[in-house]
Amino acid sequence: MKLVSWNVNGLRACVNKGFMDAFKMLDADIFCLQETKLQSGQIELDMEGYHEYWNYAEKKGYSGTAVFSKQEPMSVSYGLGIEEHDKEGRVITLEYDKFYLVNVYTPNSKRELERLDYRMKWEDDFRNYLLKLDEKKSVVMCGDLNVAHKEIDLKNPKTNRKSAGFTDQEREKMTVLTESGFIDTFRHFYPDKEEAYSWWSNFAKSRERNIGWRIDYFITSKSFEDELVDAFICSEIFGSDHCPVGIITK
Repeated sequence: MKLVSWNVNGLRACVNKGFMDAFKMLDADIFCLQETKLQSGQIELDMEGYHEYWNYAEKKGYSGTAVFSKQEPMSVSYGLGIEEHDKEGRVITLEYDKFYLVNVYTPNSKRELERLDYRMKWEDDFRNYLLKLDEKKSVVMCGDLNVAHKEIDLKNPKTNRKSAGFTDQEREKMTVLTESGFIDTFRHFYPDKEEAYSWWSNFAKSRERNIGWRIDYFITSKSFEDELVDAFICSEIFGSDHCPVGIITK
């Protein structure tokens, strides 16, 4: 199977920048989107052969997630079941025979870290959600996690120590997650690969110069490790300030 995740930074804008060409070329069995910035009925896409699942934020033009799956899941749920977290359309969970697929768009701590306290609460509640799923069957979680875990995961770690996405607090939450029985699939296959990024600022030709961050992930239960074949980053695909990332499984 091929599973792909992409923060499209506004699906309508991305469609005008070649989204469908990339979607068809990647030909994923499961394709997850974050930051769709849509409400119901605002876009029509030809997704023949796929089952579609959408989670919209209450606030217009903000956040939002979607999943397109060739195989119909056994069940689908939206959000975490926690009201304070479930107004922004950030989580979709699909249950399959061998695993749960969780598509997530993690809240950004924002400039001046104004949302860092909320982010810490989210991190704990989301990890607990994954652990409860993991008690039943393996978890495959993907999305924009809004954190570069290690210094190798961004171009300029020293100057970003207090920036949203690279604070000690956010990085520690990622460490706690991986130490709770989960695998960062890209680092599982490529532990020392440098300059492998999935997001670039729109300023100062950052993408052209590959001054980026790896903040988009596939994280799986350790119990799923034997199913993993490879992980990849599609930095050659444009259309958003993020690029698609993915995994291949047996």
